[in-house]
Amino acid sequence: MMTSDWQEKCARRKQAQLESIPKEWIIQCPPDDQLCVTNVPTQCGLLSPRELEITNTVDVEALLRKLQTAEWSSFEVTTAFYKRAIVAQQLTNCLTEIFVEKALARSKELDEILKTTGKTAGPLHGLPISLKDQFAIKGLETIMGYVAWIGRYAECDSVLVEILNECGAVPFVRTNVPQTLMWGETHNHVFGRTVNPFNRYMTPGGSTGGEGALLAMRGSPLGVGTDIGGSLRIPSAFCGLYTLRPSYERLPYCGAVNALEGQESISSVLGPMANSMSGVKIFTRAIIDSRPWNKDPLVIRKEWSEKEYRLEFHGGGKQLCFGIMRDNGVVKPHPPLHRAMVMFKDALEAAGHKVIDWEPHRHLEIYKNSETIFAADGGDDYRIQCGLSGEPLIQTMSPKEDAHESALDEPLVKTLVGKPHHRSAYELWQLHKEKRELRKSHLDHWEATVKRTGTGRPIDAIISPAVAYPAVPHGLNTDSFYTTLCNAMDYSTSVFPVTFVDSSLDKPHPPHEFYNHEDEAIHQLYDSKLFDGCPVGLQLIGRTQEEEAVIAMTEIVDEALKIYKAKTGRR
Repeated sequence: MMTSDWQEKCARRKQAQLESIPKEWIIQCPPDDQLCVTNVPTQCGLLSPRELEITNTVDVEALLRKLQTAEWSSFEVTTAFYKRAIVAQQLTNCLTEIFVEKALARSKELDEILKTTGKTAGPLHGLPISLKDQFAIKGLETIMGYVAWIGRYAECDSVLVEILNECGAVPFVRTNVPQTLMWGETHNHVFGRTVNPFNRYMTPGGSTGGEGALLAMRGSPLGVGTDIGGSLRIPSAFCGLYTLRPSYERLPYCGAVNALEGQESISSVLGPMANSMSGVKIFTRAIIDSRPWNKDPLVIRKEWSEKEYRLEFHGGGKQLCFGIMRDNGVVKPHPPLHRAMVMFKDALEAAGHKVIDWEPHRHLEIYKNSETIFAADGGDDYRIQCGLSGEPLIQTMSPKEDAHESALDEPLVKTLVGKPHHRSAYELWQLHKEKRELRKSHLDHWEATVKRTGTGRPIDAIISPAVAYPAVPHGLNTDSFYTTLCNAMDYSTSVFPVTFVDSSLDKPHPPHEFYNHEDEAIHQLYDSKLFDGCPVGLQLIGRTQEEEAVIAMTEIVDEALKIYKAKTGRR
């Protein structure tokens, strides 16, 4: 059988990617049956002790301090992270664009600026930053998982890249995404499948899964992804990372390519991913301080607020009250998520804060409304882009040769939304009207918690799973029920790591009265030995346009958890 044109294009593009890797950076990879590969960068011999010290510095504030004082040059920092990123690529297939010479030339320019002027080029001086394969960089392709987009070279930088350059950063790699972007996993015909470095049998999530895998391997100090239904938070939870899903139009999206272009009821947003909260805060503040509304007309004209960061609208942060959503009434979380929520409650109460139960409010209605809006074009967006090259639309993320027995024949979303068909403009307007009503109803439900907090305020934030499970086998991430709530209600939301699956502690729960067939399938999926060692994260849900407060509250939570773990010996 002759290879079709689209397959030939994919093969040529993948070969070109391989040829862009310096030959001296190719390592002897471990066998495929070695599932956890997070320690390979320290053992493979490619990185020097100094380069390992640099790339193991997860505190972005500390990294920037060394760059700003020239203790470490941008050239050596960029080289170190590039080498580790290439190791990550060989183990997890996390990258798309590799442009070593361009990035190293940029780093040398920044070193020269600091040497000759004595001043840094900006708040992110010399820092390598990885980008999801949506953010256009002049002269490079932005393929975004579609074969038809091979050969499309950007004529200018996206606004985010423009601002990053003005801030002194070094964009140095771009990372893999799923075809269409609208999957919670990462696989496409051009670059293939990205795997989770904690367990390569598992997915890193999506659609920002390439960033998740890269950062988990510490192949980047700071990455940027996007989120329309959980695409920042799902990979961060699966890969043990911190992230921020900001509200609509707080950060500049202009010039980035996207799925469902033109759909504006539930906007995709960009946000940082990192191995520390310092990276999340530094990125967010640097971008806002650049006054992005002067470059992107949709960005809200709101400067960074120290008052909000100091939590002056939350009692100064002295005694916060969190509402914990143990279960959203749609799917019950796996045992490790329950244990993580218990750890959170114990840690925050030990730190003097309050934790009460959050009662889910119209959760399934919100999810159905959101997914129906996304499907209003009847699938034209995907079919048109695939049709340009003749590549087939990917129908499942399961490897055909290794389909898991718990795979759902029909996820709940298909039951709720029905068969794809075009909605009329009037029908779409009614969905928008319903969404506004749901937002008002959810706001009132939140405000009513003032009667139960004992602080004189409603709860300060909601704590919940980001996903009902840790990282799952490829093809089985069907759950965005916990994340889509925040996109629809436009709540500023973070994700933070809590623990790891421990098969000795996280025993399977007995069957419960299932909410629906997907809840049953998710329950049956859990296997403590299969999931052992995978990261477990939670999300902190704040109010709309409350990025500063969400960052501050997440810092408080993170510190409380660290103190709790040190005292109890739990990990």
